[in-house]
This record gives sequence, structure tokens and C-alpha cells, in this order.
Amino acid sequence: MVSRTRLILTIALLATTAGCARHSSKSKVAALAPARMTTIGVNAYLWRATLDTLSFAPLTQTDSNGGVITTDWYANPANPSERMKVTVTILDTELRADAVRVAASRQVAQAGQWVDAPVQAATVQKLEEIILTKARDLRRNGFTG
Repeated sequence: MVSRTRLILTIALLATTAGCARHSSKSKVAALAPARMTTIGVNAYLWRATLDTLSFAPLTQTDSNGGVITTDWYANPANPSERMKVTVTILDTELRADAVRVAASRQVAQAGQWVDAPVQAATVQKLEEIILTKARDLRRNGFTG
């Protein structure tokens, strides 16, 4: 479980930081884009950041008006006896820390069947932090759609 969680978090962290290097050489700080960007029903920065963060897994539901993104079960190829499903709900049109909620389900293979297993709270919290950091970066860098 720990190695799978680490892999997911590493992938998400790499996706979060991939665009940072090209912006680090700027000497002037760009003006921040508005915190409320709502061309869809929820905050667009949080929406885009969530899609980017969950890009490692196939999506089963995306509802931009209701602010819900759900992945299908994802099994890390390095640990196929474990799988995880994530649902992210964006709760506000503002870019705020309490505007995103992550819920995760985990299952392990036992005797040829999938059995529910606990998800560490730190995993859910880390995914929320990654999404929020990515959303703030998108806002800072002037993402417009």
C-alpha cells in the first residue's frame, strides 16, 4: 500500500512541478489572475488542476457544473494486487483551500476477489494539497481556460 501511494503521489508531484522550470527564470512577478474564474460551474483553476492531477487514471465521471470528477479503479502496474478509485468534489467558485474535497477508495486482491481496504488519511490530504498547489500555480501563471 505504501509503495502504491508513493507512486501515485510521485506521479502527481511530477505533474505539478513539470511546468515550473520554464517560469523560474522570470525576473518580474506577473500580476495574479482573478481568484474566481468561472467559465464553468466551479472554479476553473481547481477543475484544471484536478484533471491534471488525476490524469494517471481513467475517468468515469466529469461534471463541470456540479464540480465532480471520479476516476475508475486504477491499479499501479508495479503492484497489481491493489487498486484505488478517487472522487474529487469542487465545492466553490472561489480558489480556496476548503473548496476541494477528495475521497478515495482502496481495494486489495484476496483469494481472487477485490476486498475493501482502508485508505490512509494522509493520502487524501496529500492529493488535496497537490490539487490546491497546482491550482494556485495555474492562477499565478495566468491560465485562462
